[in-house]
Amino acid sequence: MDAAVALISEFPEETAFAILKHTNACGCATADSVQEAYKKAFAADTTSAFGGVLITNRTVDLAAAEEMNSLFFEVLIAPDFAPEALELLKGKKNRILLRQKMALSGTKQIKTLLNGIIEQDKDLKTEQKSDFRVVTQVAPSEEEMDALVFAAKVCKHTKSNTIVLSNASQLFASGVGQTSRVDALRQAIEKAKNFGFDLKGAVMASDAFFPFPDCVEIASKEGISAVVQPGGSIKDQDSIDFCDAHGMSMVMTGVRHFKH
Repeated sequence: MDAAVALISEFPEETAFAILKHTNACGCATADSVQEAYKKAFAADTTSAFGGVLITNRTVDLAAAEEMNSLFFEVLIAPDFAPEALELLKGKKNRILLRQKMALSGTKQIKTLLNGIIEQDKDLKTEQKSDFRVVTQVAPSEEEMDALVFAAKVCKHTKSNTIVLSNASQLFASGVGQTSRVDALRQAIEKAKNFGFDLKGAVMASDAFFPFPDCVEIASKEGISAVVQPGGSIKDQDSIDFCDAHGMSMVMTGVRHFKH
């Protein structure tokens, strides 16, 4: 629930829906309605959604409730529920329905470490288009820029090493918690294909820099057209050169998130 509330807070202006398992999003989408946002989020991984934590930033109406009621889920968080939607959703046993009454607050977090605890700053940075530095000959289109912003938001809240694949309003897949960034990308590609997504024209977000050009090489073969990453590797130019040679665009942010 903590991870879900943190992720949904990245979408203050849009109707958004996310489905989380073990603190990672297996589905995330924006749309004109809660019902449509749920359908798009669910489509990203219809297997992992089972037993998940669901969250939206808008009132759950009856249409949305009817759409998600057949799914077995543990928790649904929303700012409010329409009376008829609440009545329907309460019909299943052991479901936890929560109203989020306020936005997250606080700038610190505490974790255990060896024989003590540490207090550290929360990751409060969310990249916007103004934070993107285009480093390739081809700049992302406006639609690709929107997609890169979306992907970066999801990437920030996904366990490192992570790669996120998306368009401007729907998570296609992510590779999470891998010891190799290449493995994270391959995991994301396999998941996206398993759930029927065509990656031609999709974008890729990485939570840390590429030490080698292998990730952009693999992404290019799948038709991924734009990339957002922090930059900072001594071999950044290798990845930039590959993108230039293959018509891909890349932006750098200067920020590594590293959710551990």
